[in-house]
Amino acid sequence: MLKGFKDFLMRGNVIDLAVAVVMGTAFTAIVTSVTKGVIEPLLATLGGNREYGLGFQLLSDKPSTFIALGPIISAGINFLCVAAVLYFVLILPMNTLKNRLGKPTAVVKADPTELELLTEIRDLLAKQNANK
Repeated sequence: MLKGFKDFLMRGNVIDLAVAVVMGTAFTAIVTSVTKGVIEPLLATLGGNREYGLGFQLLSDKPSTFIALGPIISAGINFLCVAAVLYFVLILPMNTLKNRLGKPTAVVKADPTELELLTEIRDLLAKQNANK
């Protein structure tokens, strides 16, 4: 049981996935800092209300009803930056490396047809009867 677990952990896919998760998490922190420190203040200058930034107020007498669009736009930019970096830094080079170094995949034969199965059964029965 432990050998099977070790084999599972040592497969390339699990290790590649773990590295991707760690690098993605680390890079997300960097991009989040940039969006909070640079993008959100820039978006806040576009907003009509200097106190709350980019967004709109549902009820003018209740500040808690302000819908902030800046953080939503920042999160979208954050996601696009992280996805682009992960694709261009991890996925694209790995795919290129696999294509260069990868072994040609074996051609998987499709399931036999009914006629092929019946022919095989007939041949096996004929061979079995010839041996008696």
